[in-house]
Amino acid sequence: MKKRIILVISLVLAACLLSGCMALPLTVLGASNTAGAGTTAVVDGDTVTISKEEYERYQQFDELLDLMDAADAYFYQEPDHEAMLQGASAGLLAGLGDVYTFYYTPEEWTQMWEDDEGEYAGVGMLISSNYSTGICTISRVFKGSPAEAAGVKRGDILYRVGEDLYVVPENIQEAVDIMRGTPGTTVDVTFLRDGEEITFTLERAIINVNQVESTMLTDKVGLIAMYEFSGKCDEEFEAALNELMIQGAEGLIIDLRDNPGGWVDAAQNIADLFLDEGELCYLVYRGGYEDHTAYLTKDGKVEIPIVMLVNENSASASEILTGALKDRADATVVGVNTYGKGIVQAVLEVGDDGAGFQMTIAEYYTPNGNAVHQKGIAPDVEIPLEEGDNGGYDFADKENDPQLKKALEVMEEKMQ
Repeated sequence: MKKRIILVISLVLAACLLSGCMALPLTVLGASNTAGAGTTAVVDGDTVTISKEEYERYQQFDELLDLMDAADAYFYQEPDHEAMLQGASAGLLAGLGDVYTFYYTPEEWTQMWEDDEGEYAGVGMLISSNYSTGICTISRVFKGSPAEAAGVKRGDILYRVGEDLYVVPENIQEAVDIMRGTPGTTVDVTFLRDGEEITFTLERAIINVNQVESTMLTDKVGLIAMYEFSGKCDEEFEAALNELMIQGAEGLIIDLRDNPGGWVDAAQNIADLFLDEGELCYLVYRGGYEDHTAYLTKDGKVEIPIVMLVNENSASASEILTGALKDRADATVVGVNTYGKGIVQAVLEVGDDGAGFQMTIAEYYTPNGNAVHQKGIAPDVEIPLEEGDNGGYDFADKENDPQLKKALEVMEEKMQ
């Protein structure tokens, strides 16, 4: 009975931690009487005393404990209780029905931070997942990567990894895990291109990711492409901006096409280069509470005309930056309507074994009060790609890339 009560308390502890009880002290049960928010458990020998209210609360977890007991009694192998509890934690968050809220195992948590640093062992592709269409598209192939060497192209649809895993947004992390691994080993990856299946055998290697590329398009117009808001992208962006201005840039195109987003702090730091004191965006929490102080910019902006280049895969932090510069820096938005991820997540560690979770905590609005979630940001100048054009152009291809070509025309008009 004591073991059963302790397991119940452990599960309630996990539920509280994964439901936003962030002030809950993360201590081992045996060393503390704290079992959950407002819970006191007194252990005396084989007896655990809790309040009637908490006992009734723990009864909600009887089914989980029945399942654990059944596994202990009947499962054909010795059950791994730690893995089962991790699965229970993942299930609690899955029950919220939000694709952006989920649990990281300790291994996934470590991998997430390694990815953010911009170096990992894999095949060298950035994948955009569209939960509306169920399609995962290659949005970037890293230079010098195994994927580039094999012939993978931007716009290819990731179809299958290995022999059995058919890729959809819901299992994209599993697909990524398979494509990661020891440098020198191989993995078969199948893509759809123009309706046909193409399979490449890719040899894993160390991938070094740059998040920013820049160049002068003309003697007066600079281009900065940002691929993701991660790592030190804000520092890379500022360095690129400074270099372009030294080269004589009097106008700037910021290309956020296929940028899935990332850290809001990075978007704030980049926006701060072009804005004086004010809001980057504001947050609206459950119940309607508005927070207008979460992300602020300060005085000291660079005076330069801006064109934002976006597409249907520009999401999250890309939309935050686009909305802020559109509302407050007179940036002209060129391309097509953005993705429409107008919500933000907290990313936090949980427990004491290196696990973590992310949870959607608020919706954000642009400084002028425009909602973005499930709406996106409409371009000021719309230019969709023609049917069958997957956008697989080289960086800064102003002759063939119709959207970049239009952005340059718009910039030259702004500068007149």
